[in-house]
Amino acid sequence: MSEVLDARIVLVLNRVWRGINQVSVRKALENLFSESHGRPAALAVDMEIAVDENGDEVLVNANPLTWDKWIELPVRPGDLFIQTAKMKIRVPTVIVAANYDKVPLHMPRLTKQAIFERDNYTCQYSGEKLSKHELNIDHIVPRDKGGRDTWDNLVTSRKDINSMKGNRYNHEVGLKLKRNPKSPMAMPRIIRKDEAKHPSWKHFLDIAIVTGK
Repeated sequence: MSEVLDARIVLVLNRVWRGINQVSVRKALENLFSESHGRPAALAVDMEIAVDENGDEVLVNANPLTWDKWIELPVRPGDLFIQTAKMKIRVPTVIVAANYDKVPLHMPRLTKQAIFERDNYTCQYSGEKLSKHELNIDHIVPRDKGGRDTWDNLVTSRKDINSMKGNRYNHEVGLKLKRNPKSPMAMPRIIRKDEAKHPSWKHFLDIAIVTGK
């Protein structure tokens, strides 16, 4: 049972039914048990799914239920379940945070790809927009001079310019930035289709993966 409880297969929707998080079955059950201001903190979504004329699964009905109502549902063929001393309980794969209508903000992780995207694949010294295969990441203050891996010390650079600069300061080699780098703004964090951990999620996610250049 512990393998099921620890599986991160539960999609969390906010009160307006936008996918905002993914949690383990254990965490989902804790949310279903708890209350906020006398109201359930979360509701489990009972889904009725049918197959249309094209053979595709379609969502016919989605009914949010309190825990007391949820445990009365039968376990259907194919459902995951947990076994207690008295009964089998269907595992919810989608829950609604009943008292939360916001979308959490998320600061992008600092990666090479994130720097390219922030700088629009444009060399910050020459101003040329290039493919990522022609670009590299430059430390404005070189690493061996104390430069750190931070948003304001990393910029997109043409590979040959980055190689020419080496471990020197910009002023030592006559380089000047087109603009000073900044940290990106925190963005709303919405679960994408490509992050789905269970087939039932697809009926609630309408954001597909966006690939870089």
